[in-house]
Amino acid sequence: MSDSLFNWLKSRSAGVLLHPTSLPSAHGIGNFGPSAYQFVDFLCECGFGYWQICPLGPTGFGDSPYQCFSAFAGNPYLIDLDPVVSFGLLKEDDLAPLRELPHDQVDYGALYEAFWPLLAKAAKRFVKDGEPSLDGYGNYKTFIKENSDWLDPYAAYRATKDHFKGKPWFEWAKKYRTYELWQESELPQKLEAAISAEKFYQYLFFGQWKLLREYANSKGVKIIGDVPIFVAMDSADTWSSLEIFQMTKDGKPKAVAGVPPDYFSELGQLWGNPLFDWDALKKRDYDWWIARLKATFTLYDVVRIDHFRGFHDYWSIPAKAEDARTGEWKAGPGLDFFNKVKEALPEALLIAEDLGDLSDGVHVLREETGLPGMVVLQFAFGGDAANDYLPHNHEKNSVCYAGTHDNDTTLGWFWSEGDHVREHVHRYFGIGDEAPQWDFIRACYRSPARLAIVTVQDMLNLGSDARLNTPGAAQGNWQWRYSQENIDFLRRDVAGYLNELAHLYGRNQG
Repeated sequence: MSDSLFNWLKSRSAGVLLHPTSLPSAHGIGNFGPSAYQFVDFLCECGFGYWQICPLGPTGFGDSPYQCFSAFAGNPYLIDLDPVVSFGLLKEDDLAPLRELPHDQVDYGALYEAFWPLLAKAAKRFVKDGEPSLDGYGNYKTFIKENSDWLDPYAAYRATKDHFKGKPWFEWAKKYRTYELWQESELPQKLEAAISAEKFYQYLFFGQWKLLREYANSKGVKIIGDVPIFVAMDSADTWSSLEIFQMTKDGKPKAVAGVPPDYFSELGQLWGNPLFDWDALKKRDYDWWIARLKATFTLYDVVRIDHFRGFHDYWSIPAKAEDARTGEWKAGPGLDFFNKVKEALPEALLIAEDLGDLSDGVHVLREETGLPGMVVLQFAFGGDAANDYLPHNHEKNSVCYAGTHDNDTTLGWFWSEGDHVREHVHRYFGIGDEAPQWDFIRACYRSPARLAIVTVQDMLNLGSDARLNTPGAAQGNWQWRYSQENIDFLRRDVAGYLNELAHLYGRNQG
């Protein structure tokens, strides 16, 4: 292990998995406003050292943060509009439509109708005022210049997508179908105002996130971010960098991403993402990926790489396949990629999402990189004592979860499983049925794994209604939110006990 590339997880600690959209707010969706700062205070009171979130990118159809319009940009829905009012770019009354949205979940359709006109109005006033730098958010022109490599094509893509009523870029006329061709067209001038507005939205997002992250760090809380290995087919990344993907010159995929049949689906999962042309990227020293990771580490302290196995081998599915069963495994870039990452980012703190039925080669690659892997307690029961996810088999260099954003809540999972699984849980922990979610939380704290991550849903004793995401379900995901009453309960009745667990099992913040 001492010879591995990224052997960084040295001490025991704990954290909480909560995507910011699940925070309370008066604007229809959780954002970077006061409730985010209050959540950080709660983490500090409990002795948590980490806040883990899902990707922060701009979401499209299905609202999944794992299918974003950009691997670099931020999601404007997370912008708190109250400071925008204080800057004089909106009026208090402008926010009335947002306050009428549900407080207990995210209604993305209604949010879309209410939110974007307000942001557009703020952008117009920002331009009218001479594009001033906003206090605390950094110099606007410096932001535009320093991020131009990704911001220019992203803003062009989003403005053009809106211009064509939301159509994906591969359905645009051929003269707009690559960023290079687009730059030679009439659209850069025609869409100048819309492009500038998109850049302003990113300035707000990154300005507010920087302040929130600095506050978390000042409280001893580090942010764990998430990088999906693949990008969305309809994204600024594919449109502007077609040459690094397994796609034809006219923008058609040769094959797409997914996973074979597994725990979640008997048909496998047909994600539909474009696959990287790893040979082409290797010739360029993986420059796009290095740029992506460098940008990511300006947002987060630690980065989880989703679908780590894709760097060893990936499931390549014919582009016209109806499901994922007809795919085949193909070789990824392997250790060569991580050697280049180490050269460019020697202090990178990475976590490998290595869940599922993995080949020996994937395990070897993770050992060579030294990255901590993941263990999920919900996958541990119903078999025998050799199950890698049972606590007695956990490696120290790993991250222990009861469940992730893709799992049911522990309480929901427990009561949806059969008697055989519940009996295994009873015998393993020596418990009954009273509060299995807390037995799983305690098991995470006790685990040999150096980092333990729990969820707010489990701490609130919630069932399946509080599930955040169901893989394979096209709609109904990413909507769950907790309330102000929930966080008051946690701070009053739960924080002290969690702090006690942290000290008892050596996971206190310091």
